[in-house]
Amino acid sequence: MYDPLAIALAAIATLAVVLVSSLKGTGWEPTADISDEVLEKRAAAVPETDFPEPGNRAIGGGGGSAIPAGGDGEGGELEEGGAASAGPADIPEDEIEYFEVEFLKEGETIELANNETILDQGEEHGWDLPYACRQGQCVSCAGHITDGPSEDYIEHDNQQMLDDSELDDGYTLTCVAYPRDSFSIETGEAP
Repeated sequence: MYDPLAIALAAIATLAVVLVSSLKGTGWEPTADISDEVLEKRAAAVPETDFPEPGNRAIGGGGGSAIPAGGDGEGGELEEGGAASAGPADIPEDEIEYFEVEFLKEGETIELANNETILDQGEEHGWDLPYACRQGQCVSCAGHITDGPSEDYIEHDNQQMLDDSELDDGYTLTCVAYPRDSFSIETGEAP
């Protein structure tokens, strides 16, 4: 019925074709990775904004470019040849002071240096404190100093959101607040 010689020759021919094609390959090459190119094109298509990206789960969102109360939004750039004024973070090492600050919600009192913000030092201590812009342009990082007017205990470096009555009530923005005395603070408390 079937010729065994023909079946053997057909099997040998099939194996030979498979062997030759597998040695030669298919000529197929994987496509080049274009993910970086696609990301660059997408980034180029999105207009640039001044809105700061939040560094963590922002409570209240970022603030964008706020203009201080009573300001007209002009005069923010330095004149040519002008010098930037030294801020609280620019205190020389030999002039750094430390203050006892009680974090009421965290249930702990720690020593804070006057050349670093309350937010940064709280995070260095391992606490997950709320924040968004880190520039004093929102109230996500707001806290309440229970001992009195905030400006008696801290120095703000360019906060733009709290008015004088809120500062007098003890509110502060921990992302731009530098301690100047010992005090107690409730973090995550906005006016």
